Amino acid sequence: MSAFRILVATSMAALLAGTALAAPPSPEPQAANIRAHITFLASDLLEGREAGSPGYDIAANYVASQFTQLGLKPAGVGGSYFQPVPMVGWRAVDAGSFDIVDKAGKVTPLVSAEDFLIGRNPMAAETKASAGLVFVGFGIVAPEHRRNDYAGLDVKGKIVVVMSGAPKFLQTEERAYYTNNRTKRAAAEARGAIGMITMSSRAEEASRPFANGARFAKSWSMSWKDDQGHPFTVAPTVPGLASLSAKGAQKIFEGAPVGLDAIMTAVATDEGKLPRFALPYSARIETRTEFKSIDSRNVVGMVEGSDPKLKDEVIVLSAHLDHIGISAPVKGDTINNGALDNASGIATTLEVARALIQGPTPPKRSVLVLANTGEEKGLVGAEYFARNPTVERRRIVADVNLDMPVLTYDFIDVTAFGADRSSIGPAIRRAAGRMGIGLSPDPMPQEGLFTRSDHYRFVEVGVPAVFLMTGFGGEGAKAFQHFMATDYHKPSDDLNLPINFEAGAKFARLNYEITMELADMPDTPAWNPGDFFGTRYGPKPPPSLAGKIKAALKPRS
Repeated sequence: MSAFRILVATSMAALLAGTALAAPPSPEPQAANIRAHITFLASDLLEGREAGSPGYDIAANYVASQFTQLGLKPAGVGGSYFQPVPMVGWRAVDAGSFDIVDKAGKVTPLVSAEDFLIGRNPMAAETKASAGLVFVGFGIVAPEHRRNDYAGLDVKGKIVVVMSGAPKFLQTEERAYYTNNRTKRAAAEARGAIGMITMSSRAEEASRPFANGARFAKSWSMSWKDDQGHPFTVAPTVPGLASLSAKGAQKIFEGAPVGLDAIMTAVATDEGKLPRFALPYSARIETRTEFKSIDSRNVVGMVEGSDPKLKDEVIVLSAHLDHIGISAPVKGDTINNGALDNASGIATTLEVARALIQGPTPPKRSVLVLANTGEEKGLVGAEYFARNPTVERRRIVADVNLDMPVLTYDFIDVTAFGADRSSIGPAIRRAAGRMGIGLSPDPMPQEGLFTRSDHYRFVEVGVPAVFLMTGFGGEGAKAFQHFMATDYHKPSDDLNLPINFEAGAKFARLNYEITMELADMPDTPAWNPGDFFGTRYGPKPPPSLAGKIKAALKPRS
């Protein structure tokens, strides 16, 4: 972005920062304000707001200026609205190479962008992996369901081939956990694998064509830097080496004990019990990765609570400010403006913050408003904040996340991911009930949405969290699915969409009601007893008296 364009964009930001709040003060969320925020944030001048880009920095300054006008207290670093997020970016230098070798030594090269897309190793500039291939089904280990896809397999020193997704019988949010590549790589690393290759089911490839991935071959992956300056990554010894197309998968399953057709049939069943076996090939995969340091910022403001005791507890209201920037052209357009993903979420968040400040009754608990960076790169800014918060970690008791409300229709229901896992659930039901809005189950469990937005990084540090999605009731299913098929992560997610700004104001009102419920409820938000995520990540209960006695009587070596 040229200096002139930055100057023009900054001037436009200053203008819109004033006009967004030009209407007479009212605590009721305003469609005009939603329109103004989205209009600026989805402008071509911001070039898609990729984390670390000048366009993102302008967006961050815009949000900080809104916080200033609204009267939010700075809650970043050094008395500012900003929390610097030190990041590392990495991407593939070239197409890499992927050869398969049969037992007779015959080498078959796979074709880049046709059979495979090469992975990116954040831990090494050059990766040369040569090992046998083992198909491990979905690659999940779920002891609570007596499910271990590694049972009977030796993957030590091998490259595992993993089917994307997880079995349908799993509850939707637990299914998302087991679908997540972090979970799968960690399971592979624990069993000694040296790399992972992913392949898609036929249903997934139909909804998310393999060819679309080639558009982002030169995009940057990102993570935050640890204390040693290295990118934070789960399972560092098991990089994602490649992803296979259906055509590429067919090649590595040629001559396998079970054919690919039978495996795909098993994927479609509820139980998803896939055959697992060593494939008749080894692989030789080479990747080259380039790196760069990236500086980006979260934007953080605080609405201080009014209750002398409860204000020490903090409800986080989060939304990601970044989008995916510039990519290969689609119909001649290269800028991914992100009007609904997630300018709409930021616009909603700003209106909720305004209602909290201007409403008739201030919240009893404090509300921290977080516009974070790097969501599109793996929930990076949210993870950095959750692990390095600008307030004491003990104070954060819940997160309400706003990500990509599809505002092209007047929604009549919402899906509240994570609500029923904690005492957040009843609060959401009360808020939605007052507005006559229904609560619906996850309409797209195959998408694994629960682990794909910023609230999940709070879950991973033990904080109950919820993420609301506009629902499929009425005209919702058609509108939502059209957006996902036609506009999601494409340049057409822009201001030419038929955005219903009144629906945006309605969504802001609902999230205001939810935030106030959580801020004013007498008891601290808490995980439900025995919850799947609460058990994994939440505070551990104190040992029972019997447990203490048993520990005291245990012989000492």
